[in-house]
Amino acid sequence: EVQLVESGGGLVQAGGSLRLSCAASGFILDDYTIGWFRQAPGKEREGVSLISSSIGRTYYTDSVKGRFTISRDNAKNTVYLQMNSLKPEDTAVYYCAAAALRTLELTPTRYVGWGQGTQVTVSS
Repeated sequence: EVQLVESGGGLVQAGGSLRLSCAASGFILDDYTIGWFRQAPGKEREGVSLISSSIGRTYYTDSVKGRFTISRDNAKNTVYLQMNSLKPEDTAVYYCAAAALRTLELTPTRYVGWGQGTQVTVSS
């Protein structure tokens, strides 16, 4: 069973940084595309970034390009989302999920193994 657990969220001032972690159990992350999503109150779930390292691909939504970096540590079977220069509009619950290896889009319905999410709050 594909299962993922997010951690690393918190409260930070605008301009600050956080690193989110997405740990896998029951499967090898490198065999899948891993996506990060976020959902703010009253808004739809939004794709933020993905990594498909076996085929050497990453993707970022325009609003986070240049500020967020996705990476993976195969030894720890974990994917990270380094978030720098955070803005109040980045406030949301952040989730990670897995999709077939060659998935290069962030359509939530194509992903499985959703964790419980981790809250990120950026104060102005």
